[in-house]
Amino acid sequence: MPDSNPADHPESLKTPNTQQRVELTRADLPLHCPQPGSSVWNSHPRVFLEIESAPEQRIICPYCGTEYQLLDS
Repeated sequence: MPDSNPADHPESLKTPNTQQRVELTRADLPLHCPQPGSSVWNSHPRVFLEIESAPEQRIICPYCGTEYQLLDS
């Protein structure tokens, strides 16, 4: 039987969207939050963010507050 004690695997307790600032390039578009690799069991619904038309190409997720910055124009 697999070890199911979460205390033995603290990386499994990582809170989704803990990174509050994310830099991305056009290759990463379309932008959505949460990003791939985030836990989905306790995260917010996926929302697509229109960073290309945002002032200074910077946008904040309305659910979790993560700030996204598009690096290349």
